[in-house]
Amino acid sequence: MILCVVDDLLFSVKISTAAKALGSSIYFERNPEQVLPRIRETQPSLVIFDLNSATLRPLEVIAAMKGAAALQHIRTLGYAAHVQADVIRAARAAGIDEVLARSAFSDRLGQILTSASATPGSQAPAE
Repeated sequence: MILCVVDDLLFSVKISTAAKALGSSIYFERNPEQVLPRIRETQPSLVIFDLNSATLRPLEVIAAMKGAAALQHIRTLGYAAHVQADVIRAARAAGIDEVLARSAFSDRLGQILTSASATPGSQAPAE
């Protein structure tokens, strides 16, 4: 299962559409207070973060995940505008596994979902 910490409508639709076409199991968590509990509960194969989301506090969540022994093995991927060097640097400092420009994320979305879906992990219903 792939957990998406994304509140941008455009990217939510892109991810949902691609996941449905590929048969990938995804879940969107949009409640900032539930992101870490949902990660602990589902142990997803991948967590996708919109690094621009002020509401979902992605940098805090990434740092907490990578600082917790039970969660640090979970793969993390974030996307941001390529010109936001400060956001990209901060995500890397927090411990994110991979950061992509928004355009590269869109271009590689199918590959990302397919790869993460092939990784063993718990399954939850797609949203």
